[in-house]
Amino acid sequence: MATPVSNKIESTLKVMLNELKDECLACIKLINQLELDNLSEEQVDELLGELTASVTHLNTQSNNIKEEIEK
Repeated sequence: MATPVSNKIESTLKVMLNELKDECLACIKLINQLELDNLSEEQVDELLGELTASVTHLNTQSNNIKEEIEK
């Protein structure tokens, strides 16, 4: 019987992938909020700031995951 792929992935990588998934969902949520009507300029600025932080975090996480996979 074959071992499921999820059992073959190291626990460190599993944690990293879950964190990436959570950050992707947070990024999508921020983008959806930016699409709402009647946002004030302050709200847009705040959402864009949070989105910048989220995208930066995604980039860092992605690079770390790539390094972990290449080990």
